[in-house]
Amino acid sequence: MKTTYYPQDDILEIHLSDKPVAREVSQDWNVNVSYAEDGTVVELVILDAVKVGFMPFQGGDRKAA
Repeated sequence: MKTTYYPQDDILEIHLSDKPVAREVSQDWNVNVSYAEDGTVVELVILDAVKVGFMPFQGGDRKAA
């Protein structure tokens, strides 16, 4: 698992797998889930992560996009 936070945009990416993304689904206005062909979750993208309480987040990479 690898996490990346983009502070200037308040976006948190959580990478769970290196499988190719087959489809993406918006779970809410700020949460997007990417799935592999076999249905496993590949990545979560959370918009406004600090604003909605997902941050501060410990661990992972923090970098500017």
